[in-house]
Amino acid sequence: MALTAMTHTQLSQLPVVLVFAGLDPCGGAGIQADIEAIAAQGCHAASIVTCLTVQDTRNLYRSSPVNADLVRHQAQILCADVPIAAIKLGLLGSIAMVETVSAFLHEHKSHIPVICDPVLAAGGGQELATAHLLEVMREILLPQVSLLTPNSLEARRLAGCENLAEAAHKLCEFGCQQVLITGTHESSERVEHRCYNADGCFDVQSWERLPGEYHGSGCTLAASLAAQLAQGKPLVEALTQAQSYTWHTLQAAFQIGQGQAIPRRYSPVKSSAY
Repeated sequence: MALTAMTHTQLSQLPVVLVFAGLDPCGGAGIQADIEAIAAQGCHAASIVTCLTVQDTRNLYRSSPVNADLVRHQAQILCADVPIAAIKLGLLGSIAMVETVSAFLHEHKSHIPVICDPVLAAGGGQELATAHLLEVMREILLPQVSLLTPNSLEARRLAGCENLAEAAHKLCEFGCQQVLITGTHESSERVEHRCYNADGCFDVQSWERLPGEYHGSGCTLAASLAAQLAQGKPLVEALTQAQSYTWHTLQAAFQIGQGQAIPRRYSPVKSSAY
């Protein structure tokens, strides 16, 4: 599966990104974050909710997966009607949902790029993935993924090792074509995001570390990457543009509650590399 997407001449409308993600009621993360980031990149989001949550800007308190058969039916109907230029995956929330989405990707993805943000825990630390769910993701979901975008904590947990380069190698062995490991949770002075394929690290980008904590930064980055690739951008260009966009949304983040700030995705932000 190559990291290519439909060109504009193949589409009669804006490039469409199909999103599978959870619903965050405060609007900081999840499917609302994806829709805003995708729209900001000049694409349209066709969105399927996989999981309902009880959540605020501080933590996630409860989650309830949507019926997997309903999600399957929604996706099939959409794909029969709408030309999909990229697919973005967020919180799936259950083994049944991982199996459903994996089967859908196996049937429909063709040469469409699939970007997966492996949401394993909420921003406040609430776990969202059991050991069994991680095992199923490794076995049937990761082989369908063009670009995986874990933070360093997620990469270590999903790969089962501490060294990040080794973790990226293992994730590629599981079947991912590329793995972008973000460095927000590391202790470096600047935040480094490193992208790997089976041959090793091929792109490193460094960003000023911003103060505070943010709710939905991973969703924003993965969704904007999906939109960039949906427009046919080369991978390294897409990585640069999406990281720049995300950094500026964090720089302009705003507070709506007592927890983490929310990226300002919908206001005009700079798109050139920092």
